[in-house]
Amino acid sequence: MKKKSILIGFIALAVIMMVFVGLIVLVTALKAMFQPETPSFARGGDKVGVVEITGVIADSKETIRWINYFVEDDEVKAIVLRIDSPGGGVGASQEIYREVVKAREERKVIVASLGGLAASGGYYVACGADKIMANPGTITGSIGVIMQFSNLEELLKKIGYKGYVIKSGTYKDVGSPFREMTPEERALLQEVIDAVHQQFIKAVAKGRQLPIEKVAAIADGRIFSGEQARALGLVDELGNLEDTIEMAAAMAGIEGRPSVVYSRKRRPSLFDYLTESVAQRLKEEVQETTHPGLNYIWYQ
Repeated sequence: MKKKSILIGFIALAVIMMVFVGLIVLVTALKAMFQPETPSFARGGDKVGVVEITGVIADSKETIRWINYFVEDDEVKAIVLRIDSPGGGVGASQEIYREVVKAREERKVIVASLGGLAASGGYYVACGADKIMANPGTITGSIGVIMQFSNLEELLKKIGYKGYVIKSGTYKDVGSPFREMTPEERALLQEVIDAVHQQFIKAVAKGRQLPIEKVAAIADGRIFSGEQARALGLVDELGNLEDTIEMAAAMAGIEGRPSVVYSRKRRPSLFDYLTESVAQRLKEEVQETTHPGLNYIWYQ
C-alpha cells in the first residue's frame, strides 16, 4: 500500500512537471509572437522607410520610435509619413512634429503622404516634412483646437445624485460636470485655446513657408479637399502613396525603384497581458476617452 502511494505521488509529480514545462514552452512561444516587430531589410541598396500614422493620435512613442529607427539606419535615405488620421492630442501631435523636424535636421529626406483623412493634428505632423502630397479628395486642414466638457448637473438632479468637490483654488475644478461653467472659467480656457491655436498657425506658416496672416485667415477649423489645399499652399503635389515614395526617392538621389520598408505597430507582449488586469485596462481606456484635454482633432 505504501509503495502504491509513493508511485502515485511520483506520477502526480511527473504530471505537474510536464504541465509546468508545457506552460513555459507556451509562454516562450507566445512571447516571441508578441514581441515588437522590426523591419526585415534586404541586404544592400538604398531604401525608403514608410512610417504609418493611422487613427486618433493619442500617443507618440511608437511613431517616434519608428522615425528614429529609420533616421539611424544609413541604408534608409528617405522617410515617408503615411498619414490617415483625424488628429488627436495636442501634446502627442507636437511631439511627433518635433521629431519629424529633427529628422530633417539630420539631413534625412522626409515627405508626408496624406491618405483619405489627414486633418488637424494629422496635418500638423505633416507640416514638419520637406514636402506634402495628398490625393485630390483627401480631407485635410481643420487647423484649430478643441476642448470639450460635459455638464451633467440637470441629469444628476433627476436621479438624485450629488457631487461634492473640495478644491485648493478657484479654478481647480474648471470643467466640472457637476455645475455650470462660470464666465471667468470660460475666459480662462479660451485664453489657453487661443495660445495653443497660435502654436498650430505658426507651425503651418513655418513648415509651408506661408505668411502667418494667410494661415490665420483659414485657420478656423474648416476642412479642405486635397485639391483645395494645394491651391492654398497647404499641400505641394497631388498623388497617392506610390507617387510620394517616388518623390522621396528622387529627392534623396535614389536611382531606380527603391526598396520600401514599412513600420509596424508594436504588439503588446504576453507580459503586458499577464501583468495588467482587464479592469485596470478598462479604467485606463475610459479615462483616456472621457478626460477633457486639448485636442488638434477633426470631429466628423
